[in-house]
Amino acid sequence: MAVCARLCGVGPSRGCRRRQQRRGPAETAAADSEPDTDPEEERIEAGAAALCGGGSGRSASPSPPPRCSLLELPPELLVEIFASLPGTDLPSLAQVCTKFRHILHTDTIWRRRCREEYGVCENLRKLEITGVSCRDVYAKLLHRYRHILGLWQPDIGPYGGLLNVVVDGLFIIGWMYLPPHDPHVDDPMRFKPLFRIHLTDRKSPTVECMYGHRGPHNGHIQIVKKDEFSTKCNQTDHHRMSGGRQEEFRTWLREEWGRTLEDIFHEHMQELILMKFIYTSQYDNCLTYRRIYLPPSHPDDLIKPGLFKGTYGSHGLEIVMLSFHGKHARATKITGDPNIPAGQQTVEIDLMHRIQLPNVENLCNFNELSRIVLEVHEQVRQEQQQQEDRTEDNEGARPPTEKVWEPGDRGAAALKEQPVQFVLPVGVTSRNEDYPRTCRMCFYGTGLIADHGFTSPERTPGVFILFDEDRFGFIWLELKSFSLYSRVQATFRNADAPSPQAFEEMLKNIQSLTS
Repeated sequence: MAVCARLCGVGPSRGCRRRQQRRGPAETAAADSEPDTDPEEERIEAGAAALCGGGSGRSASPSPPPRCSLLELPPELLVEIFASLPGTDLPSLAQVCTKFRHILHTDTIWRRRCREEYGVCENLRKLEITGVSCRDVYAKLLHRYRHILGLWQPDIGPYGGLLNVVVDGLFIIGWMYLPPHDPHVDDPMRFKPLFRIHLTDRKSPTVECMYGHRGPHNGHIQIVKKDEFSTKCNQTDHHRMSGGRQEEFRTWLREEWGRTLEDIFHEHMQELILMKFIYTSQYDNCLTYRRIYLPPSHPDDLIKPGLFKGTYGSHGLEIVMLSFHGKHARATKITGDPNIPAGQQTVEIDLMHRIQLPNVENLCNFNELSRIVLEVHEQVRQEQQQQEDRTEDNEGARPPTEKVWEPGDRGAAALKEQPVQFVLPVGVTSRNEDYPRTCRMCFYGTGLIADHGFTSPERTPGVFILFDEDRFGFIWLELKSFSLYSRVQATFRNADAPSPQAFEEMLKNIQSLTS
């Protein structure tokens, strides 16, 4: 009866509803007088107890499963298990016993580790010809130099640079990324190898310097600490050209600037000579690199942060890093020039002060644009003064105005706005006349300017113009110049910051080098 009651969803004292409907009053009363237990239920429970207790009729705890040791597994299964573990754990595993140590010499395990951890897609079976095993590649090359993989900024003051160290086939190569030739900001980045590391038949890593025009030659790499390393060329004579310094200088102008000596003889010749001297002297000696991270992104960001190429007047194209910091966005120089060195925040955008540009006819008038920007500049100055005068209980907070753009409006909503016509005001110079003729949003910002040698630096007002997801611009009011920035489309591995705090600390470190 109790079993039937549980199936019907009623208590055992009430009985089965279907049976009660078929009974008469007398049968129902007799059934209600029966005890709650049921012989059928007792039989089922007794059988279950017998199964659990081994037929003794008493309940007992289930017996534990038989123990199985890893040593009893077939070698093929152990190879599959070990190949799925991180390579850094395998040396400890080899110390467990002789069998494990023997199995860990199987190249299949290390071939998989090379592929999954470092992206080695080459046919590693070819290594058997040279006598180098996948285990050697992992332990003596990839794992040994793992700390130099990623993005770095060379300490070439004030020019900086962008170095990407990657696993390329069976080599570790340091690629120096260079902006396109001025003023083609939308062209892809240029790059050239500075050094490479690979294993020889002696199963020891060889470091080669790739700088110069005479092919690979002997070099040296020293890992100072996790986020810093240095390179040195041991054969600097390979950097020299047969035609002497004049041929070197002309070749450097063609490769780095895409122009001839005659084209730019009248344009900052002293500066170019200084740049060539600094680059040559740095590569001839020990060069230090400091790690940089790509900026973390957030759904509320105006656009995706990252690296951009920008025009800087007679200085050509430079690389900047756009990052977002709450109510502000900043463009930090990865490459610099004699006026503003690498590491400095060249542009800062105030995301709380949006600027409504006038129509195209009035926008052509520089004085009209200047008037609008200077009004916002004065408003920001007053708000900063109020902020300094506030008490600890935040009394006197600034009321919102029409020019304030709330944080909730950021992100994808910015790119959904209808584009408006844009044209540079008359009198504003631009290295690139092929700029977009429509824009999405504009914000008040400040740009960093300085005299030669980063003397008398100051921030001056300007206009940040968002064109699309991959391009933005900045009008420097005081200089009456326009800079166009285009996103670097290259993909960089091992370049993400481990935390937002680590990224902020990195920005402080690269800026402190030039302060």
